[in-house]
Amino acid sequence: MYKRKIRSHFLITLVLVVSALSLVSMPTPTVEKTAADDPKLPVKVYVFDIKEQIAPPVWRATKKAMKEAQEINSDLILIHLNTYGGMLDAADSIRTIILQSKIPVYVFIDNNAASAGALISIACDSIYMRSGALIGAATVVDQAGKPLPDKYQSYMRAMMRSTAEATGRDPDIAQAMVDPRIKIEGITDTGQVLSFTVTEAMKFGYCQGKAENIDELLINTGISDYTITNLKLTPLDKIIGFLISPIISGLLIMIIIGGIYFELQTPGVGFPSAAAVVAAMLYFAPLYLEGIAENWEILIFMVGLVLLAIEIFAIPGFGIAGISGIGLMVTGLILAMVDNLGFNFSMQYMNDLLQAFFVVSVAAFLGLALSFYLGRKLFTTHLFGELALETTQNPSLGYTSADAKYHSMVGHSGIAHTLLRPAGKVMIEGELYDATAESGFIERGDEVVVVKHETAQLFVRKKEA
Repeated sequence: MYKRKIRSHFLITLVLVVSALSLVSMPTPTVEKTAADDPKLPVKVYVFDIKEQIAPPVWRATKKAMKEAQEINSDLILIHLNTYGGMLDAADSIRTIILQSKIPVYVFIDNNAASAGALISIACDSIYMRSGALIGAATVVDQAGKPLPDKYQSYMRAMMRSTAEATGRDPDIAQAMVDPRIKIEGITDTGQVLSFTVTEAMKFGYCQGKAENIDELLINTGISDYTITNLKLTPLDKIIGFLISPIISGLLIMIIIGGIYFELQTPGVGFPSAAAVVAAMLYFAPLYLEGIAENWEILIFMVGLVLLAIEIFAIPGFGIAGISGIGLMVTGLILAMVDNLGFNFSMQYMNDLLQAFFVVSVAAFLGLALSFYLGRKLFTTHLFGELALETTQNPSLGYTSADAKYHSMVGHSGIAHTLLRPAGKVMIEGELYDATAESGFIERGDEVVVVKHETAQLFVRKKEA
């Protein structure tokens, strides 16, 4: 009994010692402190630029910047902005990610924050402007600069109001930057789209202060001890951003359409089809990597391409397969441009579809027109003339046609080489020819006579005894 008690005490003691050692040896989790946790630490400021037209490349850079700022536990995100605006869908995505950011986001307007730039600025927690800078004029316009119908303006008005409400600014002022019909006493008269100078923006709560550079901005906010991290784009980031820009996407579509057209004009050359394939890869690959183009959208384009090839090379004429192929190819190109998670019918989604349709349609038209023009020029020059057959097959040089040969055989006699029921083969003057019995059947070995020919086909009749 005594030994049993000693053994149990020993086991209990051993378990306690092992447990204690395990707790001591466990790694203590480390939490990286920020300036909010320890005022003695310098404030981490993450800075990235928006100094170009608001488009998919800017949206891509913004996503990358916001992610990196979170990963390094930044205390503040600062956007260095100078833009006249751009695409509404990209601007909406940027303002949404700013509004959802857990890290405060400031914007430094270095000269211009017009249109989509104004929307992005209003989404930020604080706005600072350089002397002479402007903010406003957010009316939705088309590629020619003309205002779009009111349904688009209505959506933009609501977006501006909603953004201003979310950041504690006067929503009526934000709406007046879109709608010239809005009248605000002492601020704007009817018929004028609202824009603010630095002084006006500060007076009405759309600017927290004036600064000439980022260092002065941070000092004005009471931040004297800080470290700045700037967004650095890799070569791959720059290549993807370059390829997904609307202009480059349009040029790639032109090459795709032009390559297909040239291949149809000169089948077997190879270069036009290779150019079209490379252009298609450059078009879809960056959109797929960015999560904009889905697998099924690329599949739609491929199915359309296959149907078009079947219509051209396998089915005579041009019918359902060809039309369906063209429709599916255009649909795939359009849908691949639109960042969506399924079908919806919101105003923003429909606007994105219309923009994509415009880019694809214009690019396809220009591609066809340019290909037609270059085709006429290239194939009539000595440099590229060998791609097209220019030799004239003159009968005086010994060229003959199958039609002339068959015509000369009318009246000749021969032997049925196979059973003609009604088609088969006949032997005439030691050569085999495809032939069809004019009426009835002709047994193998019977004598026949050629009565006529049609489309390289002899018609024969059984020779009477």
